[in-house]
Amino acid sequence: MGGDDGVGAVNEGTQTASYQRFHAAVAHAQLTSWLPGGRGFLLDISGPGARSAEVAACAGHSVLRVIGPEAAASAAGLAPARADAASGRLSTVTAEGNGLEFLPDGCADGVIAENRTLSLRLAAEELVAEIARVLRPGGKVLACVDSLTYGMAVLAEQHRWPHLVDVPNADVVLIPWPDGTITRCYAAEQLRELFTGAGLDVSWIRPRTVLSPQTVSYLLDRDPSSFGELVSAELRARADDSVGTRLIACCVKRLALAAAAGWLTAVIAACGRAWPGRARSGQSPGGPQAAARAPRRRSPRTGRSCRRRAAPARPVPRPAAPPPPARRRRSCPPRSGSRPRRPDPRRRRGPGGVHPAVRKPSGPGRRAFPLGADGPR
Repeated sequence: MGGDDGVGAVNEGTQTASYQRFHAAVAHAQLTSWLPGGRGFLLDISGPGARSAEVAACAGHSVLRVIGPEAAASAAGLAPARADAASGRLSTVTAEGNGLEFLPDGCADGVIAENRTLSLRLAAEELVAEIARVLRPGGKVLACVDSLTYGMAVLAEQHRWPHLVDVPNADVVLIPWPDGTITRCYAAEQLRELFTGAGLDVSWIRPRTVLSPQTVSYLLDRDPSSFGELVSAELRARADDSVGTRLIACCVKRLALAAAAGWLTAVIAACGRAWPGRARSGQSPGGPQAAARAPRRRSPRTGRSCRRRAAPARPVPRPAAPPPPARRRRSCPPRSGSRPRRPDPRRRRGPGGVHPAVRKPSGPGRRAFPLGADGPR
């Protein structure tokens, strides 16, 4: 299994001097490539044993190193290494708790959490929330933690088989170290959830080193001049969290709404300077342009300059709607078994005022008066 310590090398004293030099060179190169450009204000919470604050100060940044009371007591008798190389840009303060409560919001351009800082803080969620608070929008974080692969290897060496079975289903994995301390180990997904829960976007997560100590020691013993090539190969290597004993992560704080609005205003102003005369109309040189205006002419009646007005567009006649279909009158057939209705003589009159259905008298029995009139029958 590849890694920066190896499974059997729980204690750092078992590492060879060549591998320790290789590990320090890789960490220095990764930190240098992560540092933001220009001169910024950085926070270092890696502790007094790390040299990341000195590296950032030598790069031209103003660095504030925050350490706890225990670390300050242990480092009281130690001389500040490379203090002159920092050129007065490195300061050290002692703080209790999470160590960042005394800082205002959005004051730092970057935070360095090397040397397993988030693994030694068992309640790392509170510390990550403070890191997100003091970062300005767009600020970066570089963190180094113990990997879950290495923690499972330590449990296997200690023959803690029941605990090893429960590790894949645990949300928080705490591993007892051989020296009596407890460390918190992370898988790549757990480390990503830790930062995204505080409002930070994870740029990348990778192992600190992929090459094993045995491989590095063997190659350097055969050819000591290949040290630089080994470091370059390690920096170009790509691997997931299944290898390596430590993971490093780079995170960026999300831009706030006000910062995004200011950035959009700056872009619009830059476009107006690049394309004068187009910023107000919203047209770009490559976009569609407005139609040319009609030229002026002299009026034949008044002699004044005028502009011909465009003739109004004639309305397009709409096609006439088709006439509705003629309604057919439905005749109801007579009901079966009904008697024919007798015509009403008062409604329809024929010639002579008699209904055509009424038979007229004829023959010798014809009288001068119609039926029903007064007179002798």
